[in-house]
Parts: sequence; structure tokens; C-alpha cells
Amino acid sequence: MKPIKNIAIVAHVDHGKTTLIDEIFKHSGVYRDVDQATDRVMDSGDLEKERGITITAKNCAVDWNDIKLNIVDTPGHADFGGEVERSLMMVDGILLLVDAAEGPLPQTRYVLQKALERNLKIAVMINKIDRQDERHEEVKGEVEDLILDLIDQVGLDDYDIDIPFYYGSGRDGYSSQDPSLREGSLSPLLDLFTGDYYPFPNLKAEGDFKFLITNLAYSSYLGTLMTGRIIEGKIEKNQQVQIFGREKVSKFKVGSIQVYQGLEQANVDTAYAGEIISISGFNDAEIGDTVAAMGIDTPLDRIEIEPPTVSISVSVNTSPIAGREGEYLTSRKLEEFLVEACRNNVALKYESTEDPKIFILKGRGELQLAIVFEEIRRKGFELMVSRPSVITKEVDGKLQEPFERVVVDIPEDSTGGVTEKMATRKGVMEAMAPYGSGRAKVEFIIPSRGLIGLRSEFLTLTRGEGLMSSYFIGYKDHLGKMLSRTNGALISDRKGKTTPYALFNLLSSGKQFVKPGEEVYEGMVIGEHTRQNDLNINVCREKHLTSVRTAGKDENVSLPPIKNRTLDWAIDWIDDDEWVEITPENIRIRKKILPANMRHVKR
Repeated sequence: MKPIKNIAIVAHVDHGKTTLIDEIFKHSGVYRDVDQATDRVMDSGDLEKERGITITAKNCAVDWNDIKLNIVDTPGHADFGGEVERSLMMVDGILLLVDAAEGPLPQTRYVLQKALERNLKIAVMINKIDRQDERHEEVKGEVEDLILDLIDQVGLDDYDIDIPFYYGSGRDGYSSQDPSLREGSLSPLLDLFTGDYYPFPNLKAEGDFKFLITNLAYSSYLGTLMTGRIIEGKIEKNQQVQIFGREKVSKFKVGSIQVYQGLEQANVDTAYAGEIISISGFNDAEIGDTVAAMGIDTPLDRIEIEPPTVSISVSVNTSPIAGREGEYLTSRKLEEFLVEACRNNVALKYESTEDPKIFILKGRGELQLAIVFEEIRRKGFELMVSRPSVITKEVDGKLQEPFERVVVDIPEDSTGGVTEKMATRKGVMEAMAPYGSGRAKVEFIIPSRGLIGLRSEFLTLTRGEGLMSSYFIGYKDHLGKMLSRTNGALISDRKGKTTPYALFNLLSSGKQFVKPGEEVYEGMVIGEHTRQNDLNINVCREKHLTSVRTAGKDENVSLPPIKNRTLDWAIDWIDDDEWVEITPENIRIRKKILPANMRHVKR
């Protein structure tokens, strides 16, 4: 059996982790020919490919210098921090990727802190060194300062700060400790992985079998697949083992054992301490459960991660046209989906409410929650979700709320507008520094609720050129009431289909969300009012016939283009008295109370 090393590649979102792994596959011979190569092969999910981000951590393995390298690709977005935390439990070292122009950003700090808390070996690759605006010397200094700051914060007095720095381009497939090189291969990086710097797993090979579940998957053939690293001993196929759940201990026979080979998993009869494996044979496992040999009395410590900071109400679809565009989702089935989502992601929590049709889902951020709803939608079901709200708590009689540090990378001429917008959301500027050609990096401390609905406004203020990222820094005193959406809603006052004539004559009332011929109902939001109050309008009105007709006149009504209604946009836009109606075919916004005579209209 080959010796094993387990390494995670971590970075801020879009700093090149998944692209680097593509090139590692090519260089190490996982792809036998060029035709097999696929861009961002580790982002296997449809949503990951569409959004260009990694949502769930994934494992793969390559052979180099007669050593098996188990490599973990982790998400870079802050909302999926729970995935990063549990992935680090399977490895003995990390490679930190940092963009040669952008430098360390909020998630860089987050993943570094988690790695240092686990006392993992760290190496750094300054990636994308081929960028015209690269500044590798400054970035190296920023990373070194960050590492020293975090070592002091975590309290690691004896940590070895002799950290190797590599430079290269994951996209073009080269790396070196010489920043002046702009060609070569990834051999220096793979030699680092297999050399003396990263340790072999320091685990007990001779003890009784112990295994902590850090990921779950499902196979239609094998059932639930439990993934993690063997902490102690060995496991054999058909072996009788026990699993320590939250409330009870169960027994099962190991049905299969799979290890990683390249992108695939291969069945083996035996696996030893240090190996990352997937086993089957028990369908009710949860992330954090311990699987152990018979006779073991004490489980391993459960995975503990930072608590959720955002909650959102989830309901069965109660609109007048529910069930027409997808399968109607009952409250029992909806609860099953939420239970499954929480089983597969330790950062998610859910709870029921007094209304049997409504549940509360809690997570790290809007994006993480939106991904869950998008997955339910793509399975052909309908549901409704509310505006996200932050989770507050009371400490010593004072109400506290979560705060985040936000870092924006923006054109210098957008600084004033962005700062003003942050101030209206109770954000306070902490630092500002110009860099590159006409750009600035600005840091703010802001309540988490101030970030809800901010992203689209931020992109408008920066003409689509701004980058914004954040990370949770803890709870502080509540800052009082905050204005949410400034403008009211345009609301359909009846059921029917929208007409070009009605929409054209209502253009002065505000920005519209619907197209001609679209089905609407009373209480459905069809646009954003130009004023602060809500306005009930008739968007189904037909033009009265007259004796004077002009050929083609009605068909020539010119309406402005309607922006595509996405789930992320709708969750950002809605107010507290509204639902987002989600179906496989449409995203709609509606009032929680549909009849106009029963609804309080905002003034």
C-alpha cells in the first residue's frame, strides 16, 4: 500500500482553486489524453457550473513520487464556511491560494484561522501571476502580516513561521519559488506536496477502528455513502461496526468501502488509518456521527462549527395558481427536504413553527439558503420563502446582533457612493487604501442585516466593476431600526393576464417585473413603485374598441426590457410583508395577504 498524504486547497472565492486542480490532474496523468480534460471538473453540480463557484467540498486523489495524494477542493464563498471547517478535519496540511492582484480577502483570513486552530501545515501559492496588474511582492507581505496576526490571535506561540511561498498560474499550469518565471510545470508544487514539508497522517494504525463522518452522499445502488478519514485502526468489508448518533448507538455491517483514485472511487476490501474513504451500510447517518469498531464506548468529538446567523421562513405554495407549474409541495414533503438539507450540511438548521405550513431554515447567508431552494425547485416542486432576517440574541439584558467585516474592491470614483450606501445600512468605514490602476480597497464593519439586499445595489453603484466579500466577526449591541426597501410595490388588483396596453400606460408608476401575456393574480407584486407607498393597479385592462382603428397600432406598443427574475434577486428585493413564490418555471413576488381590502397599504 502506498503512503498517503491528505491536503486541502483553500482560498477566497474566485482565486483559482478548482482551476489549479484541473491542471494537477493533467500534469499527474489522471487524464490519459487531452480529450478527457474538462474545465473545472471538480465543480460537478449544475448550480456550481452555472454560478462558477464551488458549493460543496469534494475529494480526489493523484499519485506522485510513489505517494498517494488525497486532495480536497473547498468552497471559497463565506456562506459555505461550514464545508471548509469540516473538510479541514480530514487533512494534515493546506495550500493557500491568493490572487496576485487582489491579495488576501475576508475568506482568506477565515480559512487561515481555521487551519491554524487545527495546527495544520500551511504553504502559500500566489496565483494568477500572469495578470497585468499583479503585485506579488506586496501580496506576499500582506499574507505574511495576516499569518503573524492570526498566529497571535489563535495563541500558537511555537508555530513554525518558515512557510514556503510559490508563484505561478493554475490556469496555465506552472509553479515555482521564483516569481520571475512565466512558464514551466506544476512539478515543483507536487514535489512540495510529497516532500518533507507536509506530514504523513500521525494516526494509530494498530488501534480499534474509528471514523468521523464529515460528508454524506447518496447512491441509488448503495444507499447513503458516509465519507471521512479513518482516525484509528482499519476497516474491512462486511465488518460489523457501530455508529454513535446524536441520541442513540446503532449497529450495521459495512456494505462497501471506497477510496479515491483520480476523480473516481474504487472499491477495496480493507482501508487503514489516514485514508479518506466512503462506506455504505447505514442510511440514517448524520455528519458528525462516529463509526467505530464493536466494543468502543466513547465516540469522537462531534463537528462543532460557527452557528447560523441568518434565518428565512419557508412555506408551501398557497398562491391561487399553486400546482400549475410544478408538483405541489405538501408540508410533510417540504419538511423532508429541509431535514435532508440539514443532514448534508452541518451549517444549516431548521425548525417548525406554530403554522404547520411554515418552517424556519437557518444558515450562514442568503446565498447558502438560496442554493437550497434552487435545488428543491429543480426537482420540480413549488414553495414560498420570506425575506431573510438575522438571528439576534440577548446577552446581559442587551439585544445583540451579528456583525461582519466587509471588504470592497471598487473603482476609486465609486468610493463616495459606496461609502454613503454603507452608512445608510449602519456600516462604519475601518480602512481605505488605493492600489492598482484607479482602484481602492475599502473595509467596513456592518451589521449582517445591512448586507441583505445590498449586492444588486452595490453592482449598480460600481457599474458592475466592484467586488464585495465579507466574513462574520461576532455579535455586538443591536444598532436599532434600519430602513429596508425604500420604494413601495406595484400590486395587481385582480386575476387575469397582463396586456401591453395596461403596462404601457402604467410605465410612469414605476419599474415593472412582468411581461405582456403573463398570468397574474390579486396581491401579486408586478413592479417597484416610484414612491415609498404600495399601489394597487390594474395590469389586465384591455383597450376599449372605437370606430377609429389603425392597423398595427396596438401591436406597436413599446415596452422597456424586463430584467430576468432570479431567485437571488427576488430574495434581496422583497420586504417583510411579502413572499417569493418559487416554481420550476417562474419566480414571482406576492404579498403575504392577497386581498387588497385586508391588507395594510404602506403610506
